Parts: sequence; C-alpha cells; structure tokens
Amino acid sequence: MGASRPPEPFPAIIFAAAFWGYVTFKGSVETPKREGTPQLARSLRTIAVWLPLWLGPLVALSVTGHQLLSELGWFFARLAVVTFGGAYAVLAYMTQTVVDQYHWISTDQMIDGLGLAETTPGPLILVTQFVAMLTGQLTGGYTLALAAGAVALWATFVPCFLWIFLAAPYLDRLAARPRLSAALHGITAAVVGVILNLSVWFALNVLFESVTEKSWGPVAIPTPQLSALDITAVSLTILAGALIFRLKLGMGTVLVLMSVAGLVAHNI
Repeated sequence: MGASRPPEPFPAIIFAAAFWGYVTFKGSVETPKREGTPQLARSLRTIAVWLPLWLGPLVALSVTGHQLLSELGWFFARLAVVTFGGAYAVLAYMTQTVVDQYHWISTDQMIDGLGLAETTPGPLILVTQFVAMLTGQLTGGYTLALAAGAVALWATFVPCFLWIFLAAPYLDRLAARPRLSAALHGITAAVVGVILNLSVWFALNVLFESVTEKSWGPVAIPTPQLSALDITAVSLTILAGALIFRLKLGMGTVLVLMSVAGLVAHNI
C-alpha cells in the first residue's frame, strides 16, 4: 500500500491554471456584441431554488450529528464543484483524499473500485458511489452503506441541475470572451497533468506491493520498492498492451479476456 500523505490540492491547481491562462493571454480582448442578455432575476431564482435543495440535506446531517454521513456529503459536494476535466481528473483528488486524508478505504480497495467502474456500464464518475457505499459498509454495515450511497448520490449529482440552469444562458457570452477561453485552455493543460499523475499513482500501486515516498522540501516523489514488484500484475499489463496495440482488439473484448486472465492467474 502507498505511504500516507496529504491530498494534492486539485482545486488549487485548477484555479491557478485558470488564473495563469487568464493573465497571460495575448491578443484582442474585444468581444462581439450579443443579443439577448440573460436576466439576472432568473439566475437568482435558479440559485434560490437549487442551492438550498442541494445543500439543505447536508446542513441537516451536520446539525443532527451524523458525522460520517456529514463528512461524506460535504466532501462529495466539494467534488461536484471542482470536477473539471471529467472523472479521470477528479479521481486523483478523490483517491488521495479518501485514502490518505480520511482513511475511509485502502489503496487496494480504491484500485478495485476503479476496476469495477471500468468494467460496468455507465460513466466512470459512478465510482463515487462505490467509495461512499464501501465506506458506509466498513463503518456500520449494509444500512449505513445504503445511507452513504444516497448522500453521495445527492451531493454529487443534484448540483448538475444548478450548474446547467445557471450557466446555460451565459454560455454564448462566456465563449465570446478570449480571456475566459484562455483560462479554460489553462485548465485543460492542468487536467492533462492531473490525469497523468493519476495514471502513475495507480500504476505504481498496482505493479508494486509496496510504495513509499521520498520528500525534498514540498516535493514528494512516490518510490516503489523494486523487490516488491508484482510479476503477475506486470504480466497482465503486458498482455493487455499486446491485445490492444498489437492485436488491435476492441475494448470490450480486451476487458473480457483480461478478466478471465486475472481469474486464472489468481487461482494458479
């Protein structure tokens, strides 16, 4: 299992990248005139309806003293605000928070959750439900698992309606502003790095049974113990690469074949 460490500041990385893209933009800042200015009153009504609907249950959990459910709810609410770049980008933030900061689940369980999410229909972000329900199961059994899943579902997906109804009338105006477009390009570049970080983190923890960290000031580098190399995991990784890049098999076929290969390797 990987060494414990504070979670990486994913929100800070995103906002810093957006700020850098905004302030370093070079070019014309003139924007074409757009007809049909969105009404401020409509936006305020949207906030007045959806914000309490989203956060009201979380406040109730905090007031009534349900510590685990409250922590889960507020964490996934924060996650819903900073999910720039899709599931792969935010998974790094979620993984390092639930594993290293809260210690709700282990690294191996998080890796199992990613594998489960990759082999089932639906968007990858549904791995949030796995994390929440497993946390509840480990803490208080099936009842708490169902409650934790419901809280995570609410906190993660209800704000989608808030963002859509609030931002949709402004999309044309935002897209016409070059500085804002530059900020979005900065976020895109940062997200690529975050996804790479997630890939390296998962690869090290899958291929090596023990991963520690070496720190140089504020920089911490994950360092696998070479003697802890998992030959089975390496062999399966090479096999998957051969099936995809050499034999050009489809993803569905590869998933089925690798599932069978994993079962065989486990039972040998």
